[in-house]
Amino acid sequence: MSLSIQGKTAIVTGAARGIGLAIARHFEEAGANVMFADSDEAALDAELGAEAAGDGPIRAFAGDLGQKLTLANLVSATIDAFDRVDILVNAHRMVQGCDPLAVNEDQLAEMLRQNMVSGLRLSQMVAKRMMTQADAEESEAIQNGAIVNLTSLAADWPQPQMLAYSIASAAQAQATRSLASALAPRRIRVNGVAFASIMSNNMQLKLREDPGLRDRMIAATPLGRIAGADELAATVQFLASDASSFVTGQILRVDGGRSLGDPLAPGVY
Repeated sequence: MSLSIQGKTAIVTGAARGIGLAIARHFEEAGANVMFADSDEAALDAELGAEAAGDGPIRAFAGDLGQKLTLANLVSATIDAFDRVDILVNAHRMVQGCDPLAVNEDQLAEMLRQNMVSGLRLSQMVAKRMMTQADAEESEAIQNGAIVNLTSLAADWPQPQMLAYSIASAAQAQATRSLASALAPRRIRVNGVAFASIMSNNMQLKLREDPGLRDRMIAATPLGRIAGADELAATVQFLASDASSFVTGQILRVDGGRSLGDPLAPGVY
């Protein structure tokens, strides 16, 4: 089976910076049409500028991705631009620490909204479009679409200082598995990627705050290095392509072996 996503249309959320941007750029270089979606319009404009104008293979969409109407508009904008959608990557995430004894309902609700509810809503909308496309084409393809959710090892690791984020990550992992089961009969696959020791925006900030963190993180990672975001993007491409055509409902760990036994301080990914 092929890793190619040439000619496919993908929506990537959280695409203005960091890992979401790396995935969107990787998909573009692989020959896909890509809708770069993010809540930060200024960052999206600064990154793409005139690239997203005209009839090229990339477009930009800015709006509050936590709102249902915004998500519906995102799907419509993608269809208007490229006529279809074949791949969805939910890379939009909120990473935030908290006092486990003081976290309140509003904080937890917002973390769930940003990290699970938003992606689930968009996945539902995109899956319906994928089914419509398959019906119209009388498709007998090995897959009619692929959805990939970025989640976290925090779903499984006890991390008191990341309580709300851990709960949201666990909810997202369960949503991934449940949606995969629901969509499997329509040959739409849903998988997740839980990652650590990847150079994300959050990690860059922590490395600036703590100069010794890099050495500690490398020591805690069995493969002995911090990976680039492009390495994670390549894994996401695998899950989006026919190369993983018999893989669904899985949370793939991309962490250099960190989850084999992690002695690093809580809240560091």
